[in-house]
Amino acid sequence: MAAQTTRVCFELRIWPDLVDEYVARHTPVRAEMLEEIAAAGRRNYSLFLGEGGRLIGYYETDDDAAAQAYLAASPIAAAWEAEMAPFFLDLGGRADQAATALTEVFHLADQLAAAAPAASIPSETPASAPTESTRP
Repeated sequence: MAAQTTRVCFELRIWPDLVDEYVARHTPVRAEMLEEIAAAGRRNYSLFLGEGGRLIGYYETDDDAAAQAYLAASPIAAAWEAEMAPFFLDLGGRADQAATALTEVFHLADQLAAAAPAASIPSETPASAPTESTRP
């Protein structure tokens, strides 16, 4: 049986006066940290920066608890998170472990898949609707 993909979205706050330096530190992220993120099982990982230092992150994984545990035990991730800690506002712990998770309320592919059986039934043309042969 194939693993179920979990989509994870989270929010963090960066000190507004440190946003430029935060972006610089991620352009690019060190190769060893990129490898640790991938080894943890996270994929399609993105960070989005909003006004005032609002940071939204997103990734997919087959086992988020295992990915969290892997990164929590990683000396490479611990060193990276220690370097990044001064950038974050109101954070109790490592950013990769203490970010505020957001609740998913809509996912297009899931809803399309759920609607597929209903969508595959051909609809009948209402008797009052003009057909191609009766249109002027």
